[in-house]
Parts: sequence; structure tokens; C-alpha cells
Amino acid sequence: MPLRKSLSFWTLVFCSVVVLLTSFVYYPKWGKPGSEAIISWDASGYYMYLPAAFIYHDLKQVSFLPEITRKYSPDPYQNQAHLDSLSGNQVLKYSAGLAVQVLPFFAVAHQTAKALDYEADGFSLPYQLGLQIGCETMAVLGLLLVWFALRRRFGEWPTALTLVVIVLGTNYLNYAAIDGAMTHNWLFTLYAALMLLTPAFYARPGVGRALAIGAVCGLMALTRPTEILAVLIPLLWGLRPARAVLMERVQFWRAHLGLLLLAAGALLAVGSLQPLYWHYVTGRWLVYSYGDQGFNWLQPNLRAGLIGYKGGWLVYTPLMLTALLGFGALRRQQSSAFWAILGYLLLFMYVTFAWNEFYGGIGARAMVQSYAVLAWPLAAAMGWVLQRRWRVAAYAVCLLLGISFNLWLMHQAHRGTVYIGEMNRPYFWAVLLRSGVPSSTRWLLDNSEQVLDDAKRKNVQELWRTDFEQAAPESCFTPALNGRCSLALDNEHQTSPQFRIPASPGEVKWVRARAQAKCVQKEFDMWKMTQMLVRFRRGDTTVKEGMIRLQRAVEEGWPSEVYLDVEAPQDEDFDSITVEFWNAGSPARILIDDLSVEKFER
Repeated sequence: MPLRKSLSFWTLVFCSVVVLLTSFVYYPKWGKPGSEAIISWDASGYYMYLPAAFIYHDLKQVSFLPEITRKYSPDPYQNQAHLDSLSGNQVLKYSAGLAVQVLPFFAVAHQTAKALDYEADGFSLPYQLGLQIGCETMAVLGLLLVWFALRRRFGEWPTALTLVVIVLGTNYLNYAAIDGAMTHNWLFTLYAALMLLTPAFYARPGVGRALAIGAVCGLMALTRPTEILAVLIPLLWGLRPARAVLMERVQFWRAHLGLLLLAAGALLAVGSLQPLYWHYVTGRWLVYSYGDQGFNWLQPNLRAGLIGYKGGWLVYTPLMLTALLGFGALRRQQSSAFWAILGYLLLFMYVTFAWNEFYGGIGARAMVQSYAVLAWPLAAAMGWVLQRRWRVAAYAVCLLLGISFNLWLMHQAHRGTVYIGEMNRPYFWAVLLRSGVPSSTRWLLDNSEQVLDDAKRKNVQELWRTDFEQAAPESCFTPALNGRCSLALDNEHQTSPQFRIPASPGEVKWVRARAQAKCVQKEFDMWKMTQMLVRFRRGDTTVKEGMIRLQRAVEEGWPSEVYLDVEAPQDEDFDSITVEFWNAGSPARILIDDLSVEKFER
């Protein structure tokens, strides 16, 4: 079919335009400051090899990083590198594969910065824009490769719908268009290339294709070491659990042993860049640069990774369930791909969710690169859907809901009410598909027991109160919110007194601690926000506690009521309730007044 009449081609064009408009119009990170810039957080760690090697010539000490942090604050905690105690040098945390891919765009940006009289420091505006252009170039290339692989195998409509689902209905859009400087967008394109090279190699084995497969797999492993699992795709392609098939594959590799060795050599040559860097910096060929982060192989967190509210893949990208359900159709339509894709996916998900640190970002972001592989069962599922009108009608509803949810989620994650990495079930359902909620709803992020509807509280009775009017002179801060004195927390006063109220299980079912609060200076760092803490105690032992971060809802200069609800322990004894405040290291001053504790029932 000519391209001008190809539905899938024009869908590819449409999806590419959506990615580009999202990147350069809706949320242009290249023009944003600090940790919102395109070169920030983890992305700055992957990128750091380039300025270190080509501008500062300082791969060992990275001594330029404190000044760059002061000027640009890509990561205020400077997590991009850590001190190697044996060599005394700084080791970059992340591997070098993304820097290798970014190098051409970095080189152009470096020359542009010098020509236009920008600071040629690796982080000024030309470098930010250069990386953004690189990200979107790779994104469009990745979609083109997926389209090319699917169209000839699954047809126009399944290919078109697959592109729509991936771009509009999954977190791919965020990691291609907004957070494209993370590894996922670049790896997606490499997987798309691998999914073209692999069947082409088995159709016509050759030196070029063998070298390309090895180099692509090596570059993926150099970008994220766990992507070495990508070698399963070419190794398992066309196999199935049958002795005759396995013996045929053995014979194939005997006949093409040289090509296998060439592919392995290309993989090792590209992957060797990382141990060469480690040896240059530390004198050792193998260095673990992730500190106390690692894998829990015996207890992978599959449940939380797949359906957890904090960032579960299928909770935040539900349309990808279509790809999982499409494996049956894939086996019928493209049997040579079935076992390779299934084997890769199962092991990839196991390794991904065995990581002992929660992956931040929208949904399980580490799954995004696999969408270029999952596009095959997704397209097969679309072919099955299109066989019956009732399936088309039913899936059309699911597709519209899924796209609406994904676009809402991405918008709210960057501009609204979704706090990725902090979500829980009560907060998720409280904000779902809403453009705004009362600011106090955000306390659900810290304390899922918050009672947002005051009408649900019954038999309310005050247990204790203080207005701080009798505070010692050194604890009396003015101007007070009410009366003569308020309690203040700031750089010199990080903790409040601990207020203890006698209580017993028979008389207390729920408690609410409430107070008035005003931020003299606003604290935006979540980990430094002032915490209000309520604990049920037995003697000096804490039986249960609850906490909220006040600055989630308390704005600068405006007094607000704050409250924390905690249900009494059901199976443990207690004899008192304590209330206190902790500034968590923040120097910003906050005033507290009219503190009280109530008991109530529900």
C-alpha cells in the first residue's frame, strides 16, 4: 500500500507529532531551571561522563560537580557520584551507555555554546536543548522502527492501534516527551531495532546483522546492565519446547558459529567500555556503584510492582494489560516470536521487580523500554479484537478510558495532584480523574487514616488542649497566631516538647490531634517538611504512630488548621498518647498554636 494511503503511517506521523508537541510545547524541560531541567536527577548522572571527559578532563575526581550543583542544581544531593574508599576517587553511579548515545548531540551543543557565547560548561541552555533534541530524535526513530516491524506482520489497523495505545495510553509518552533523558526512551529505540534485526538475521544470516545484534545488545547492557537480558530475544527466536526444533537450532549455530562469535565479540567490545572506565578510575575492573541498593532475588516485589498503588505498572498503565492478554494471539499469528518474547518478558519482570528500591516516576518506569517488545503481542491482540464488532465496541470504551486516564495522570504528575512515588490507595481514589482537591487531601499521602469527611466522626470529645500561653520565655515566639505566644520550629528549634495524654484502649477508638499552623518561610523539600506525630505508647514503647507533613497543605503567610487522625491499636495495649512536632532538618520557620487532642468514633 502506498504510504499516502497507509492508515498506520499517518498514525505514526500523528503519534510522532504528539510526542514532539508534548516535549517542546506542553512541557519543555530544556528551558526549566534546577531539578526540573532535562539534565537533572538520574538523567544528570547518566550524562555526567560527557562534561567530565570532554570539558573538565576530570573523570577521577569530578571536582567540577559542586560548582555545577551551585549554579544549576541538577541534583542537590549530588548522587551522581560516590567516593571509592580504596582509590580515593569519585566513581560515577550510573553506567556509560546513555552518554555514548548522547555524544553526537553533546558535541553539537558544545560547539553551539561556544559559537553563541553561552557558558561552555556542559549544563547551560545549548546543552539542555541539545539533549532534548536528541531525546525526541530517538523517540521518533523508535516509533518508526516499531511501525516498520509491525506493519508487515500484523497489518494496518493493528499497527495503528498499537501505536495509539503505546503513545497516548501508556507512560511511554512521559518518558519519550518529558523525561526523555532517562534511559527508557533510548532503550525503547534499541529494543525496536533488535526486534527488526533478529527476524531479519534468521531469514538471511550475515556478518552485518550479526555485528549489529551484538552491538545493540552491548549498548543496551552498557546503558543499564540488566538489559543484558535482551540477548534472550535473538537466542530464543524461533524456538519452542520440542526436541526436533532444539536440535535444528544447534545445527544452525554449528553452521554459523563464526557469526555467533562475531555477535558475542561486538557485544563484549561495546560493553567493555564500562570496566575500562572503572579500571581507569579505581584500578579495578569491576566496581559496584549503587551502594546499598541491590536485588532481593528470593522475594521480588511482584505484587507492588504490578498492582501496588505506589507505582504499580498495571495500576498506572492499565492498557498494557492488553499486551499481556495478547500472547495467545501472538502464538497463533507469529509463532516464531512467541517463546522468545515470553521468555524475555518473564525474566525481565522478575529482575525489574527484584530491585530493592522503588522505581520513581509514573508507574513502573523500568518497564517502558520493554514496550517495543510488547508491541508484538499488543498488535496481535488488536488483530484479535478487530475480528468481531462487539470486541471493537468493548475495546473502544477501554481505549478511550485508558487514554483519558493516562493523559490525566501525566498532566497531574507534572502540574497537579498526583505525587508519583508517594501514592497510596486512599489518596489514589480521592484524586482519580479530578483536576483539583482540597489541600488537606494531600495529608493522605502520609497518613492513609485521615478522615476527610468530618461528618463521619461521631461522639467527639476533647481530651487535652494547650494554647502555649504559659510557655517559658525562651519558648514564646511572637507575633503569635493567637494570644501572646506560639510554638516555633526553625533552624535552632527542630523539635517541640513531647505532650503526653493518658489514655486506654477501652476509652479511645480514634484520636485527632489538631492545631493552627503558619509557615513563615515555605519548605518545599518533602524530606525536610515539618512533621506532626501522634503515637500510642505503652510506657516508653511506641505501639502505633501516625504522621503528616504540614507543608503539604500549609502555605507561606497563611494560618491554617492542621489535623492528624489515627485509629487506636486493635490488638495491643497502650496507656498514653503523645503529640509532638519535628522540623526534620529544615531551617524554615513554622509557627504552631492552639494544639488539642480529641477522641472520636466512626
